[in-house]
Amino acid sequence: MNLHTVLCERLGSRYPVVQTAMGWVADANLTAATCNAGGFGFFAGATTEPGDVENQILAIKSKTDRPFGINFHMFQPNAEEVISVVIKHKVRAVSYGRGPDAKTIKRLKDAGVVCMPTVGAVKHAIKAVELGADIITVQGGEGGGHTGAVPTTILLPQVLDAVKVPVVAAGGFFDGRGLAAALGYGAAGIAMGTRFLMTNESPVPRSALDRYLATKDPTLIRTTTAVDGLPQRFIENAEIRRLENMSLPARLAMSMKYARQWGKESGLGPIAMAKLGLKVLSSGENSFAQTVMAPNLPTLVQRGVVEGNTETGLLPSGQAAAMIDRLESCEELIARIVSEAEARLKAISALVAAN
Repeated sequence: MNLHTVLCERLGSRYPVVQTAMGWVADANLTAATCNAGGFGFFAGATTEPGDVENQILAIKSKTDRPFGINFHMFQPNAEEVISVVIKHKVRAVSYGRGPDAKTIKRLKDAGVVCMPTVGAVKHAIKAVELGADIITVQGGEGGGHTGAVPTTILLPQVLDAVKVPVVAAGGFFDGRGLAAALGYGAAGIAMGTRFLMTNESPVPRSALDRYLATKDPTLIRTTTAVDGLPQRFIENAEIRRLENMSLPARLAMSMKYARQWGKESGLGPIAMAKLGLKVLSSGENSFAQTVMAPNLPTLVQRGVVEGNTETGLLPSGQAAAMIDRLESCEELIARIVSEAEARLKAISALVAAN
């Protein structure tokens, strides 16, 4: 059995398995390792420092000759830098959530770049296709980071019925049974974040990885709006509880502090920061409070997955972490997933044939 779908054709991967662009986690090494193992890796361009995007693309190319992708959003200060580098280096695909508009998507498509947004609602999938998306990744509520309330088992068939482009399933996937199930629904493949975060090639410090491995109760990997006003899924810890117990004024004051820190690190002065905030606010995607609170996220997540502080940092995670009991290399992981999926699909075929 050859697990080769339209997703493999579009992305140039051997298998229909995608590694998502987790901020500060999906670095050049993890992206290349995924691609070398037969999957398709997305580099986390949305959290790459201005001026460093091309260096990272070249680093990936030095580690793999396989196609790969990059993630970005239009509200990052260096969005144009990412787009220009993607076109210049003929990066195979881009993933995104917020933005870009139809004009920008056409610019990418005209350059041969596959546009592959991630959505968490049927209406967003339909809108993304209207704007020009080639492939849709649909993430159910089980997924990590910003997420919705609808589980993958409901959202996936809804989106499959609503759009005519290939659909990739995300949210709750970690093994070959999940891949077989997604293909059974009609998806072109699966995308995983947490499962790739928990690999040997992951840059996440061991102290944080041990916390992921130790979390066996999926109810402790829960959503909260306390970080930036939007629902996000994290492993519960002392920092989550502290944020949830803070008053809104205290949380906004903390956000202003982190905003100044983030602006300084990004080379943005007060005027540039104000313009960026107005751009986000005018998009209609965030309320005033959510816009002001947005800087909480990068500061606290970096503290967790970059510094390895599991108590005062945040650990974004899908509920799939509760099902993962060991770290594997990307090669071992993808080979196992493919083997398990083939076994399940053969068993189903045999069952149908027997009847």
